[in-house]
Amino acid sequence: MSNPQANIHPNAKIADDAIIEPFATIGDNVEIGSGTWIGPGAVIMSGARIGKNCKIFPGAVISAIPQDLKFAGEDTTVIIGDNTTIRECVTINRGTVDKMTTQIGNNCLVMAYSHFGHDTIMGDNCVVANSVNIAGHVTIGDWAIIEGMVGVQQFTRIGKHAFVAGGSMVRKSVPPFVKAAREPISYVGVNSIGLRRRGYTNEQVTNIEDVYRVVYVQNKNMTQALKIADIELPNSPEKTEILDFINSETKGIMRGFN
Repeated sequence: MSNPQANIHPNAKIADDAIIEPFATIGDNVEIGSGTWIGPGAVIMSGARIGKNCKIFPGAVISAIPQDLKFAGEDTTVIIGDNTTIRECVTINRGTVDKMTTQIGNNCLVMAYSHFGHDTIMGDNCVVANSVNIAGHVTIGDWAIIEGMVGVQQFTRIGKHAFVAGGSMVRKSVPPFVKAAREPISYVGVNSIGLRRRGYTNEQVTNIEDVYRVVYVQNKNMTQALKIADIELPNSPEKTEILDFINSETKGIMRGFN
């Protein structure tokens, strides 16, 4: 149901039961799924693909062209999954030739005044608090929580189930399952409370703690620590997830506990 005071391009594909409030603007080449609500004054620009049962609050700007001088007008998208809420004045830029898309997963909450740069890929069930600024080419895993006023540098990664404390500057990648804080960004423990809330068993949490005790607490260099963890610790999906993440990182991993 579209309000007559909304500005909707005739080529936009909008589900019959989506609600478009007054003064919202919906551009060409936009798709909006069933049950989604677009608030007053929200701007949904060309290339947006918004899923089912989403809420886009007033002042949000979705799928503006990238803030990248290399952008040459390529036909790119922003994809927002189902059941995701985008609060007031959030900006999400569409992709460039790098990934051709910027993606926000299912069941996410993005709070007011946050920004997602081009080619950022965020998984499902994530929470991004107020005024978080995420540069281009960032990857964020499922169930990550990023508290308010965090800055995330381009090409970094945040692993699944990671928790990043408010006000942190993420200049190096944050592995999965950890809590990260301080300046420079550092390991401050395993996100054990969050993991248990999501159904991880005590054994699984212990496996994760054992790996990070070797990697971050025992003050070995990273190469030695990874070898020890690989050889001496029992195999588990959690160990594999951590070691694969760190071994595949090319831009650097955050520092250990001090």
